[in-house]
Amino acid sequence: MTERPDSDILIVGGGLAGLPLALACAQGGLTVTVVDALDPATATDAKFDGRVSAIAFASCRMLARLGVTQHLKGQMQPINDIMVSDGRVREGASPFFLHFDHKEIGDEPLGHLIENRHIRIALQKAVEAEPRIRLIAPQSVKHVDYGSRVTATLANGDKVTARLCLAADGRGSPTREAAGIKTIGWDYGQTGIVCTVEHELPHEGVAQEYFLPGGPFAILPMVGNRSSLVWTEKTVDAKAILALDDAAFAEEMQARFGDYLGACAPSGPRWSYPLTLQLARDYVRPRLALVGDAAHGIHPIAGQGLNLGLRDVAAAAEVIVDAARLGLDIGSLDVLERYQRWRRFDNVALSLLMDGLNRLFSNDIGPVRLARDLGLGIVQQIGPARRFFMRHAGGVVGDLPRLLKGEAV
Repeated sequence: MTERPDSDILIVGGGLAGLPLALACAQGGLTVTVVDALDPATATDAKFDGRVSAIAFASCRMLARLGVTQHLKGQMQPINDIMVSDGRVREGASPFFLHFDHKEIGDEPLGHLIENRHIRIALQKAVEAEPRIRLIAPQSVKHVDYGSRVTATLANGDKVTARLCLAADGRGSPTREAAGIKTIGWDYGQTGIVCTVEHELPHEGVAQEYFLPGGPFAILPMVGNRSSLVWTEKTVDAKAILALDDAAFAEEMQARFGDYLGACAPSGPRWSYPLTLQLARDYVRPRLALVGDAAHGIHPIAGQGLNLGLRDVAAAAEVIVDAARLGLDIGSLDVLERYQRWRRFDNVALSLLMDGLNRLFSNDIGPVRLARDLGLGIVQQIGPARRFFMRHAGGVVGDLPRLLKGEAV
């Protein structure tokens, strides 16, 4: 008789996809072991990650159902409006823009902006309160054997067994690489510069994104009179900007930021992130499934990366929990292929759409600039199209898993 595994599911990676996945599976009645190479204290340190994430309306419902948002009180900034324009709008050279107003589709905000470190803190608190989850960190997985069950050998020599392994260990996923799953993608030759900006006037929950030849320049509202700046530049230019002293950096930022929020200045450290597209050719193998950035990494032009990962989480948890309730083998390829069919098209389609938008807007070619400005103006004038884009950005379009509807898994 086969020995019972340590847990139903092994999740490799305890980040912004791995921990929600653990919570979802545990709330569905399954036991979960999470192994993460990063010390939880490091992951929540203010110096580790300076980014904020735009959490779509449907993703917010899911985090509430998982018991995460109760630990985020005072850290969630509502997104009331989104303004999208060509950078030349600020110079008065283009009358075209796109305005998404949350009041057009209901009383709820379009989503919330939350600092990544606060999301991690809230996730860790929710995981600590869930008895079906065991977190092993900091510890790395050295090797995984897939057979009638999963056997993972950790770097310290310990072994963890499970019926299914879920890889949520990021774009460079060692678990994906070890399983021989190939990826396709390319480097954009762009770098995202991220920092926090303190400003004199309130932002009123309005997110701004306008486009410069080097890439999109986004001003994302944070709690208080602060905004997160996500400034995309060609990598060679970004290196020069990052090398500037504080005063020169502030001057370059101010020239692009403008004065609509009054006096403003960068606050705290600067971070930089290389921008690439990466898509896994397959999401599943027998007893293995990829989730989040391990399966796909997209351009951040519309801030949809984490939302795509959370949709993976919701779909994977629903497929696995439903199979377990039916008495099926949750690690079988037949079960896991349902998850792949559900998520791959959406992920690839949105990845290619973001790729196309970046290529369209990250240039200063006259005819292209005119075409994109006209496109912004046309969508602005067509209410149904504008509202569809808002609902899609909110994550409420398509075949939604139960968690994204705010229902139990």
